[in-house]
Amino acid sequence: MTSMSEGRSEETTRRRERVLKAIAAAVGAGEEVTVSAITRAARVDRSFLYRHRDLLERIHAAAVAPSPASEAAAVTRASLQADLANALERNSRLTLRVRQLERRLSESLGEQVWRDSGLGASVDIDQLQRQITTLQQQVVICRTSSTNGRKTCKQPERPIANSPVR
Repeated sequence: MTSMSEGRSEETTRRRERVLKAIAAAVGAGEEVTVSAITRAARVDRSFLYRHRDLLERIHAAAVAPSPASEAAAVTRASLQADLANALERNSRLTLRVRQLERRLSESLGEQVWRDSGLGASVDIDQLQRQITTLQQQVVICRTSSTNGRKTCKQPERPIANSPVR
């Protein structure tokens, strides 16, 4: 009987080694570590793993542990939150900039349409309006001085645009 139990013990040892090798291979290759995958790779029955709790615990530990390949590019919750905060801030800045540019474009287009439509006073007309106002004020001064008996009306200081100088 001892040879039979020794044979069983050796077979159990070989199975355990195959399971450990399958776990190491799956972790090293970055593959998914599950009970089913390990039992297939080690060519053992699931009940073998449930009878050997230490092996089952190793499988579960390997399943939740990050793989060495993914540790270099590990994304943490904090880094994702920082990225989100930065993206939101950039979005806010860009939204503000778009509003500024839209306002400037609207003002520029409005001024251009106003000038092109002829509704607004051109530069020449505005200058003429000021000159008319100045001349009207001089006429009023001349009239009041003529009613007071003085004849002190002066010629305009500058000639009217596009009119002959006297």
